[in-house]
Amino acid sequence: MAPLPRHLLPDTAVVGGDGRLSVGGVDVLDLVAEHGTPLFVYDEEHLRRRCREAVGAFGEGVAYASKAFLCKAMAALAHEEGMAVDVSTGGELHVALAAGVPAERLVMHGNNKSEEELAGAVEAGVGRIVVDSFDEIDRLERLAPTPPASVLVRVTPGVEAHTHEYVMTGQEDTKFGFSIASGAATAAVERLVASRAADLVGVHAHIGSQVFLLHSFVKEVEALAGFFTRYDLPELCVGGGLGVAYVEGEETPSIERWAATILDACRSNGIAESTRITAEPGRAIVAAAALTLYRVGTVKELPGIRTYVAVDGGMSDNPRPVLYGSGYEAFLPRATTAARPLVATVVGKHCESGDVVVRDACLPADLAVGDVLATPVTGAYGHSMASNYNKVPRPPVLFVRDGEARVVVRRETLDDLVRLDA
Repeated sequence: MAPLPRHLLPDTAVVGGDGRLSVGGVDVLDLVAEHGTPLFVYDEEHLRRRCREAVGAFGEGVAYASKAFLCKAMAALAHEEGMAVDVSTGGELHVALAAGVPAERLVMHGNNKSEEELAGAVEAGVGRIVVDSFDEIDRLERLAPTPPASVLVRVTPGVEAHTHEYVMTGQEDTKFGFSIASGAATAAVERLVASRAADLVGVHAHIGSQVFLLHSFVKEVEALAGFFTRYDLPELCVGGGLGVAYVEGEETPSIERWAATILDACRSNGIAESTRITAEPGRAIVAAAALTLYRVGTVKELPGIRTYVAVDGGMSDNPRPVLYGSGYEAFLPRATTAARPLVATVVGKHCESGDVVVRDACLPADLAVGDVLATPVTGAYGHSMASNYNKVPRPPVLFVRDGEARVVVRRETLDDLVRLDA
């Protein structure tokens, strides 16, 4: 019955006396009238505040994990606010460079970097390459960069974060990094120290995504400290993974509190004060900054079973519910603070029964065909994981700030759908 919780809306969200929602000083229903649906709307000031918070908490080495959401405007914004940018493929590297991010402010990730991707990173002068396998060391040595590439070695700390199994990355059974427990991490360090192709400057680890328990990060540091302090290395990156609230009842730690917990754990475990401790927040920067706006096309009541509310997007613009069973809230931006007594399943337009946007959405009782429906906290892993399934064009992305809206990614057209066909 309760209205949408305020903390799930972007920072600059304002609800007028008539219940209509504005973000960044712009009425979101006016945006729909101009740009159509589906539509991603990002609060630019929210993005900038989270970037500044991350830099203030960790220092200038903190990197934005661009896999959460990347376009040229986002990469440029993160750089403008003092963050480095973490990229994990040649494509992400290309976008960040095209946005004007200096190569030395980029961190190159990836568990299976091709020789071409490594060559591109070396040629561009990427600031850090995170080495993930012995095969990658072989590739780097074949490239024989001069001067040697500055690298971090990615290690597996053996920590199982409390999150979905698909986004756990710190346990022993993982495709990422070198295991500390097995001795592989020690062997990797020895090879990199001896290699003329690499300048080993630090250690990197990552335990997973959407982690709410800060103690999981303390466990990570405890697991890393004994290994890290064997070597006289200046940098330790603890990765990202800080969770965000998606639904009523969830609360998330701030970036500042996350950083303070990690830094305290480092000092308590004998990691030198002079060490540069860095992190790679992504979801925590962008998730709550955005809304996705849809148009309701069908309301189908199945007596005694459920009510289906079908919108003009779905798993093509937000695959997280299908992949992870992720929960979201839904509301009508024409009546943002209204009670939501109608329980319905919001579904997309794709040819899949699993095409669910919100499993048990609470909505106003007067919801009707033609209404604009919004899902909040969709700034991470929506646009970046979007597809053209059923040949549905991907939505545009708007940034709103100070009463102005700008298109940072245009809507795909039907012609775009055949542009790559031979």
